[in-house]
Amino acid sequence: MQLRARDRIEFSRSLESTLVSLHGVCRSADLVVLPEGTFPAYVLGKQPLDEAATADTVERLSDLARSTNTVIVAGIALPRGGVVYNSAIVIDADGSLAGRADKLFLWHFDRHWFAQGKRLAPVRTSVGTLGVLICADGRLPTIARSLVDHGAEVLIMPTAWVTSGRDPSALENVQADLLARVRAYENRAPFVAANKCGAELGMVAYCGKSQIVDACGEVVAIAGEHRAETLQAAVELSEERPARAPLARPAPRVNRLERSLRIAISFDPLPSDIDERLEMLDDEYAIALHDDERLGMLDREIPIASVEDSVALDPAGLVAYRLAGYSLICWTTDLGSPWTERIARARALELRLHLVVFDRAAGRAFAVDPDGTILAGTFGDYRLASFSLDPHKTRQTAVAPGTDVREGLERVATIEERAAAT
Repeated sequence: MQLRARDRIEFSRSLESTLVSLHGVCRSADLVVLPEGTFPAYVLGKQPLDEAATADTVERLSDLARSTNTVIVAGIALPRGGVVYNSAIVIDADGSLAGRADKLFLWHFDRHWFAQGKRLAPVRTSVGTLGVLICADGRLPTIARSLVDHGAEVLIMPTAWVTSGRDPSALENVQADLLARVRAYENRAPFVAANKCGAELGMVAYCGKSQIVDACGEVVAIAGEHRAETLQAAVELSEERPARAPLARPAPRVNRLERSLRIAISFDPLPSDIDERLEMLDDEYAIALHDDERLGMLDREIPIASVEDSVALDPAGLVAYRLAGYSLICWTTDLGSPWTERIARARALELRLHLVVFDRAAGRAFAVDPDGTILAGTFGDYRLASFSLDPHKTRQTAVAPGTDVREGLERVATIEERAAAT
């Protein structure tokens, strides 16, 4: 259910209309997902939560699940132990509380009123085992990976995907536009995301685009950007487990480079006059498929790792390189379009890395920056492309105020280690 955003002050009024709409949807669904912060809102502000109202909301959702025999996943602010969590509660079809997920990777002003979640585990229900993650949790590839590896058959995301409004005719959000599909594809699990539309307090705008994605990463249903609507689709829960690569343990590297480098890339062997060409292009280095000598020259300037498909396609395959200080990943792939481009862009932006891709299926080399932008690539008779590698972009692991990718990856790793130890 994609809902129109309401300010917190409107909660008592919006609750009734939400429950009426929810009741109608539950009559024809096995599982219903509502957005992050549906109850009472996403933007909480400083006013304390009304715990009685929260308890009453949960009770009414339980009654509704029981009366319609439906599993409900709903985003809600939950007080616990003196703090408030940005949570998703999972109510089973018999009305019982099957479990909850607390947002781990807090985004920007989340941290002003929410505490970070401390646990990462799927939730078993009568319709299957759900891997529940909330909004920005989807930007860290290891969260969805962990949920699936521990038994989740489908990934469920109550979300509040925001947009900058840079283009009012196309409300952008990298999760809605790219990462949701990648999370489904790389984990071989359907992905269901419920978002809001409109704005809260006139200063937090949502992009809509709630979606249902199948286990192959293809969008089965997607909502528009500007209005409340309900998506309904059937997805098959696959028993196929995704391939996972042995995780690397690279030695730490330090990138001391302070200036941008101009680098030429080629899928073909470099021509014999490459140094003359580099001088004309104002490039300092050139790298090409299987040219270890040239790659080694660049590696003395910045830390580089070369990987194949088994590593790049594993959501955690490049994480160790990111944490060890590597700046550039060279990925040689047979995957083919469109997934080569999608995976490359996802890995670059979610880990804040530069990638050079040698695409054997297309006979092409291309470069991606830490914002997930394809900077340059070869095609047709254009066999030597150039791009600028900015080392400062790799060092900038903060993607929003108070939200740091590196810290998030390290925290998820610590949670997993603690869980494995117990």
